[in-house]
Amino acid sequence: MTFSPSHDFALQLDAQDKLASFKEAFVISDPSLVYFDGNSLGMMPKAAQDASRQIVDEQWGRDLIRGWNKGWWDAPSRVGDKIGQLIGSAKDQTLVGDTVSVNLFKLATSALTLQPNKTRIITDTFNFPSDLYILQGIKNLLSEGQRNAQHEVIRIGSNDNDLTPDLAALEAAIDENTALVTLSHVVFKSGYMYDMRRITDLAHKKGALVLWDLSHSVGSVPVHLDDCNADFAIGCTYKYLNGGPGAPAFLYVNKAIQEKLSSPIWGWWGQKNPFDFDLEYTPAPGAQRFLVGTQPMISLLTMEAALEPTIQAGMDSLREKSILMTDYASFLTESWLVPFGFSLGSPVDSAIRGSHISIRHVEGYRINRALIEEMNVIPDFRAPDNLRLGFAPLYLSFADVWEGFERIRRVMEEKRYENYPKQKLVVT
Repeated sequence: MTFSPSHDFALQLDAQDKLASFKEAFVISDPSLVYFDGNSLGMMPKAAQDASRQIVDEQWGRDLIRGWNKGWWDAPSRVGDKIGQLIGSAKDQTLVGDTVSVNLFKLATSALTLQPNKTRIITDTFNFPSDLYILQGIKNLLSEGQRNAQHEVIRIGSNDNDLTPDLAALEAAIDENTALVTLSHVVFKSGYMYDMRRITDLAHKKGALVLWDLSHSVGSVPVHLDDCNADFAIGCTYKYLNGGPGAPAFLYVNKAIQEKLSSPIWGWWGQKNPFDFDLEYTPAPGAQRFLVGTQPMISLLTMEAALEPTIQAGMDSLREKSILMTDYASFLTESWLVPFGFSLGSPVDSAIRGSHISIRHVEGYRINRALIEEMNVIPDFRAPDNLRLGFAPLYLSFADVWEGFERIRRVMEEKRYENYPKQKLVVT
């Protein structure tokens, strides 16, 4: 498509948008706000707002403990199967519970203990830092007291200024001593998207297991875990799934390997017959063994309601609009912002890009402050120089995108960012 920088062109795109009506499904208290941060925290669906009131007032307020037999107890698997529809997972493989980091610990440790004679963990410098910290902790935990089997975490870097990973180096690093390859499917800074099938096939040929972090994928790009024969996946629900701050995460375990695995954390929700209150642990069948303790039911059920707009829209339609939006935003970056010293910090090719882009500038942090505090535009900043713009197709219009970039241009023309200190706030 040939883009135009005119406002009328943005309105024409909105007139052709098949998903435009979904914006009405969200709580938008300030119509003048341009929200470019759905890749960090999604907007609140009206269905989630209504459900949270019903959950608190009726399920907790009236039913009390009776709620466990009215849908609470099976919620992790029921809601997990709904998320499974969005990530290409058949039933009984996806569960909701805990956080992304805790789920990574459980699955990665399980994968490594399944292969005690292999010591290499392959990841990259693009992975979310928390994932890297978890892997470092697992390495230290498993290597303590082991003289012959010292695990090592190998991080693959980039060969193009942090836009895309060095795929040749990644492929060369995966060998017969590799126990686990774990990567973010869509990386958090540049939005680069891995070829899941290719990497999974390569790892399997070397006898390694693969774990994908879908935190920036789920709800933004189609995912096909079963078709790719992925072993494990984890992901959050508060970004493109709009589950709310701190909403519980999810995990996926391929049915073919579930019975071979043991969770490193044994809790009563992962016990075979929890209400027998046996004093000895027996793992539940299948993926259920990876549950641990009592789930955050109010958050979980609210998130379940929040999934409905995404399921109704369908991932193919969401991806189609997402590609058009990120292409349009890339065009506006080149047309309007490059003259002010910006550069595109994401792949140009939409086939290897998720639903957010980074625009890079040496003053990125102060520009971010000016946009939020003066221009009613909310992106976010990721060091060292990434102004990150997320495009959530369910509630963002093309006119919103045009307006957001127009305000960025005004910040640069008027040098408003110079009013802010270089010292960073705690949350960027």
